[in-house]
Amino acid sequence: MTQPHDFGFGTQIRKSPYFDATVRWGAKGFSVYNHMYIPRDFGDPEQNFWNLVNDAILCDVGVERQVEITGPDAAKFTQMLTPRDLSTMAVGQCKYVLITNGEGGILNDPICLRLGENHFWLSLADSDIMLWAQGVAVHSGLDVTISEPDVSPLQLQGPKSGEIMRALFGDEIMDLRYYWLREVDLDGIPLIVSRTGWSSELGYELYLRDGSRGDALWERIMTAGLPFGLKPGHTSTIRRIEGGMLSYHADADITTNPFELGMDRLVNVDMEAEFIGKFALQRIRDNGVARKQVGLIIDGEPMTGPNTAFWTINHEGETVGKVTSAVYSPRLKKNIALAMVAVEAAELGTELNIMTYSGETTATVVEKPFFDPRKQLAATGATKPAQATA
Repeated sequence: MTQPHDFGFGTQIRKSPYFDATVRWGAKGFSVYNHMYIPRDFGDPEQNFWNLVNDAILCDVGVERQVEITGPDAAKFTQMLTPRDLSTMAVGQCKYVLITNGEGGILNDPICLRLGENHFWLSLADSDIMLWAQGVAVHSGLDVTISEPDVSPLQLQGPKSGEIMRALFGDEIMDLRYYWLREVDLDGIPLIVSRTGWSSELGYELYLRDGSRGDALWERIMTAGLPFGLKPGHTSTIRRIEGGMLSYHADADITTNPFELGMDRLVNVDMEAEFIGKFALQRIRDNGVARKQVGLIIDGEPMTGPNTAFWTINHEGETVGKVTSAVYSPRLKKNIALAMVAVEAAELGTELNIMTYSGETTATVVEKPFFDPRKQLAATGATKPAQATA
């Protein structure tokens, strides 16, 4: 007899420790990320968005695998992987970083967590940085060990996530600062908790350090969160595009460099430390870029879902770029998008022509992010006016 959770999944693609719990709580669809299944559908994606921005959602992001770097040269090696200056990074701090190759191309955009003087995690986007790091280590001459620990994150995100964390861990957790971490224990379940997340809302990530406790952790959080309106959910395409957040393989890949994305703040080519891609990024900085990421408002009827292909962008009869991520925002009541275009088409107010799944339409280059550009919600937990629900 076929079981309710039997979607025909094979064993060659891993399941997270929360897989069975997400199916019990209503997961209806999955995709593959870092060779693992990730829930992508708990029903109406617009309702998932409102759940996130009004209350809180719990997301299985066990696919965010950790590359663990330890050993006497761990700090030097971690710096070698990224153009962001880590020299002042303290134990207990997290930083959003880029991993670049020798040509300055982006291989991943993880969160770097410093658990100890010689102990780092890279919490990955969707690419095989474990293999890259092990290959670099072999030829680095540095004394490091590169491994994947038994660590699986959950994301608790939304304006009520702080109150749920207080219910779980007590008042002391409220002192945890934005982009800092803390080692905690919940009913004997070992965790690292950080004030980070892929939502642009107030949020936390709970890194489970014992995969056998995944079901218990999920149920414990949902039980504590139900009085606050917590719902099971998935990372919101609507909210992340509103916030201008990258999706690796969509908005950036190995052919994209940080300067094209406007991420100059994550690159310090003048620091003394060496890192992979330093000379290439120096040249790109000095010579400038030929294309830039921009925000777009796309004209027409509300989109019924996100783009599933890169849409061609034309300007004055010439192809000048592509739409990388697009969706309808029910809060802004606009079709919004991230796009990569030639610099001559990147000026604010430029009108462009786009070939969408429903035919040709027009769009206008605008500032990004589209909402809360200074990320006050995530950084300070600031309140905002109540939003309508779907």
